Amino acid sequence: MNRENFLIAGTLATLGTAMAGSFMPPKRFKISLAQWSVRELHLGIDGSLPDFWKTASKMTTDAAVFKGPVDPLDFAGYAVNECGIRGLEYVNTFYYTHAGEEAYFDRLKQRADDAGAESVLIMCDRCGMVGAPNKKQREKMLELHKPWIHAAAQLGCHAIRVNARSAGSFEEQQQLAAEGLRLLCEYAAPYEISIIVENHGGLSSNGQWLAGVMQQVDLPNVGTLPDFGNFRISKDPEEWYDRYKGVEELMPFARGVSAKSAAFDVEGNETETDYLRMMQIVAASEYAGYVGVEWEGGGLEPKEGILKTKALLEKVFTAV
Repeated sequence: MNRENFLIAGTLATLGTAMAGSFMPPKRFKISLAQWSVRELHLGIDGSLPDFWKTASKMTTDAAVFKGPVDPLDFAGYAVNECGIRGLEYVNTFYYTHAGEEAYFDRLKQRADDAGAESVLIMCDRCGMVGAPNKKQREKMLELHKPWIHAAAQLGCHAIRVNARSAGSFEEQQQLAAEGLRLLCEYAAPYEISIIVENHGGLSSNGQWLAGVMQQVDLPNVGTLPDFGNFRISKDPEEWYDRYKGVEELMPFARGVSAKSAAFDVEGNETETDYLRMMQIVAASEYAGYVGVEWEGGGLEPKEGILKTKALLEKVFTAV
């Protein structure tokens, strides 16, 4: 090979390598941050103290309770700059006093854009019972969720997370929850927002029950948000559903995944959940997208708990 051909061949090889790198397939899983992980930083009070819940109960009526070092408006900046996480999972109770204020959510979106973050979803609480036995109560529930559907669309989220609480027998609660979810899905569809249900206590923490609800709703914008830890069905009597079985049952409908964490051993493993086993279940499904860090423990500063959860996820991502 002469020098000219050698140089051409070398250049083409270099270009080929560079182009191959530029066309690497996107990672299947990305990490987002559930805003509940920074609740102490918003409220300025240790989550282990008895007064925490007394203070937290005022969030929906009094914005003055947010006395911590991180304003809810600055959630994106904290997630990106302090934790290296760009996916945002908002919690509506931190913004309840601003429900329906487009100008406020314009500011929140601008903060996310400025930080280079992506708004993923809004977790919605205190918006009525999705599966309320009374039709008028379900209609009121829809009205309470509407501002958050609007806010999700404004922020660029793909979904809101709701709670499928109900009353009655196993089958009655399935039917009522399905009726409430249909109301939400039909309203949210023009906004291109999905309605996703987390296992979050009661029968919603029974994977078989919630999977059955999904089958009854059977709409393109309904789904689940499987949480690694929320499988306590009742406190009295104490009843838990198998978390691994539950996640496996919910993954066919998943539009997100929540990696709950509460404590870690000396090797950095979560003490209540086998993250590798969980992510193997997630990986065996067709799901691709965000896995949310949700630090709910005590004994660590929020940032430390978040970063330990993030590090564990990054570790198990490479093994599935």
